[in-house]
Amino acid sequence: MLAILCLTSPTPAFAHASDRGHVLLLPTGYYIAGGALAVAVSFLVLALLPPDALDRFWRRRLPLFAFGDASRTIVSLLSFAGLAILIAAGLFGSRDPLSNPLPLTIWTLLWVGLAIAQGLLGDLWSWLNPWYGPWRIVSRLHGRRGDEVKEARLPAWLGCWPAFILFFAFAWFQLIDSAPDDPARLACAVGFYWLFTFVAMLVFGYRDWSQRCEFLTIFFAMVARFAIVERDESSRLTLCWPGAKLLSAATLPTSGIAFLLLSLSSVSFDGLSKTFFWLGLYGINPLEYPGRTALIGIGSFGLVLTFVLLAAAFLLAVILGQRLAGSRHSLGEASGLLVWSIVPIALAYHVAHYLTALLVDGQYALAALSDPFALGWNLFGTADMQIEAGIVAGADAAWWLWNLQAGAIIAGHMLAVLVAHGLAWRLHPVPSRAALSQLPLTVLMIAYTIFGLWLLATPTAG
Repeated sequence: MLAILCLTSPTPAFAHASDRGHVLLLPTGYYIAGGALAVAVSFLVLALLPPDALDRFWRRRLPLFAFGDASRTIVSLLSFAGLAILIAAGLFGSRDPLSNPLPLTIWTLLWVGLAIAQGLLGDLWSWLNPWYGPWRIVSRLHGRRGDEVKEARLPAWLGCWPAFILFFAFAWFQLIDSAPDDPARLACAVGFYWLFTFVAMLVFGYRDWSQRCEFLTIFFAMVARFAIVERDESSRLTLCWPGAKLLSAATLPTSGIAFLLLSLSSVSFDGLSKTFFWLGLYGINPLEYPGRTALIGIGSFGLVLTFVLLAAAFLLAVILGQRLAGSRHSLGEASGLLVWSIVPIALAYHVAHYLTALLVDGQYALAALSDPFALGWNLFGTADMQIEAGIVAGADAAWWLWNLQAGAIIAGHMLAVLVAHGLAWRLHPVPSRAALSQLPLTVLMIAYTIFGLWLLATPTAG
């Protein structure tokens, strides 16, 4: 009831602190043309390479060391304790979202920083999530030690649809809600979600609920498949090429396809919703931005529309590719496998879109964590640190930020083409058919490259 009251009560309309607010005065046309050409050339090169050469490339591993799970419960318990303190800070600390550690931790350190770390270093979330440790303790107190390996308690037909619905609600709250940064409002939402998820894990089992219904675990696990660190069945860590683990991924069901496409479309709409183009479609003067509350209806429609358009374009590309290759595979089988090529693009958009927020709000987070309740504490020696907001301001910053963001998007699409070819060979052993099947998907990736670079360069409001 407390969570519902907090979410429905009137609050000031906070906005994200570090959204891009300048017009990029760079020769972006050359970047857009070059990015599209780079993706197209990647497809042509891969179409000519023999499959055996790329297969040997993907299979290369560099063994590191064994790494056990002995401390996983302790780390998760510490994470839970930290989350409890953050929720308390949200309820009783400063109302300023740049001084309260809860919104800075959730929207910057977790949603941006950890997602990027997952894409580089592997599944850190399986250790850091705040449910595993408490669940282990409660399960053992009730004598349910083997719960992780029990049979699934959720019906198979449910798929990952609960996670899709929860992810959509999360995206709506982040992008559309009038005050997602309000500390007390966010504390109610986070506390309610933790409790809801914890009870569901006790009822349905940790493994089943986390792998099919808990959207953060599913999202982070998908992103971790792109990482350069891999953990094998013997708990040994090895280094691999970025995206190599995607090639061995299992075919996703319809719900998994929808979930992965939503992860990309939501970030895309976050950028689109602030552009002069989008606001102009509804007769809104972007120089007199009315605030998020006035745009809830438009935003909700846009969030759904962006997902529907991306899903339709992806499925159309898969259908056309299968017909070009003369494939007998079903649409579900082909799309459930090829959708894994979206992961590099989704991660690239995450880096490009949230880079400025990570650079600036990350500093605010370090300062706020030292004084979570605004009582003059300095727990980590960072409470009085000087915030260098100028790191993303000025002509020099615009130049290097643009190149980093553009480079991430172009590289992400090129790696997506590479991964898509590897997945296509699982469907079509004949190289020529595999290449033909990827032609429409490559055209879609080229179009999305252009769209992504345009989003970075076009004027925005808010």
